[in-house]
Amino acid sequence: MPESEIDNSHALTRARIGIDVTAAVLQGGGIGRYTRELVRALVAQEAEANFRLFSARPPTASPVPQPLPQAGNVDYFPSRLTERWLYRLWYRLRLPLPVQWQTGKLDLFHSPDFVLPPVNGRVPTLLTVHDLSFIHYPDTFPPALVNYLNKVVPWSVGRATHILADSQATKDDLSEFWQVPQDKVTVLYSGVNSDFKPAAPAQETAVREKYHLGSEPYLLSVGTIQPRKNYQMLIQAFQPVAAQFPHNLYIVGGKGWLYDEMMAEISRQGLDGRVRFIGFVADVDLPILYSAASLFLFPSLYEGFGLPLLEAMACGVPVVTSNASSLPEVVGETAVQLSPFDKDAWSTAMLNLLSALSEREKLIAEGFQRVRFFSWQRSANQLLKIYANLLS
Repeated sequence: MPESEIDNSHALTRARIGIDVTAAVLQGGGIGRYTRELVRALVAQEAEANFRLFSARPPTASPVPQPLPQAGNVDYFPSRLTERWLYRLWYRLRLPLPVQWQTGKLDLFHSPDFVLPPVNGRVPTLLTVHDLSFIHYPDTFPPALVNYLNKVVPWSVGRATHILADSQATKDDLSEFWQVPQDKVTVLYSGVNSDFKPAAPAQETAVREKYHLGSEPYLLSVGTIQPRKNYQMLIQAFQPVAAQFPHNLYIVGGKGWLYDEMMAEISRQGLDGRVRFIGFVADVDLPILYSAASLFLFPSLYEGFGLPLLEAMACGVPVVTSNASSLPEVVGETAVQLSPFDKDAWSTAMLNLLSALSEREKLIAEGFQRVRFFSWQRSANQLLKIYANLLS
């Protein structure tokens, strides 16, 4: 098993480790952030291996500055083909064109984003499966995407030498839905970047002006705009809060899919001007937005991990989260946990916390302690041991 206690660190010396960094290059948040943070931490901790980073054709304007680490042991192999074309060749047509066509010789290949391209020879492969939300909540995805994921993800899982899951919840799902053996899956938790910390009040003014937030206090939620994030329920739950408190509700995240009903809910609840989707936010601004929020709200129906929860706690914000899937694993006992379907409970929790400074301060202190358990350095160290065992 790749997590054995045997010291195989020597196996990494001069090992050519391929990693698909397409998400890091193309996506601002979500799996893009996960991949960027993990690769940076890997490169910082392991100087003996040669990291051969591969991606689909990068955009002319990256969603983040410098998405990939620069180091002497890092080589980058961007494809001339777009992500859509690579997916057609590899996953729709299933052409046996190996990833080494782009990267050259490899000793190990890791795909951190659900799907595994063809890999030539007896090279061990590692696949990260973040969640199986498309099985739990298929109606929250476009049908074509559900059909695609239901074909290519289990196909990739079956071919991979070993699997990484973001949480025990995802590992259990892999066993339940696809009978993946427990010893084929390792849970690798995410970390939180050290940039996420309480921001100075002086920084808040410039960020408020940049995103046209005004001077009113606010509640915050972060995540791609799609039905699984459950923002429509959150907007409904916020209505009685807005009637009693001056706070606005700001939702940060790029547009995903099937979001028209969420947008329309604002007017239906009479909350025009009180609720805003403010779009994708630059990494440098996100800690400041967290820090200035009175509460962080995460009502998601299902998550493989829930990285924004750690980011919010690290910035000193009290957290209210749904109690679904992996989220209790992330927050432990340091947040208010509610059913994502109980609108009234969410309203009550927001009203109670906004009225109780002592309870907010308690959650903040507990959150600071909780985030110490998670770090990208710890995640990278665990992953390097897995790499070494697969190589040996």
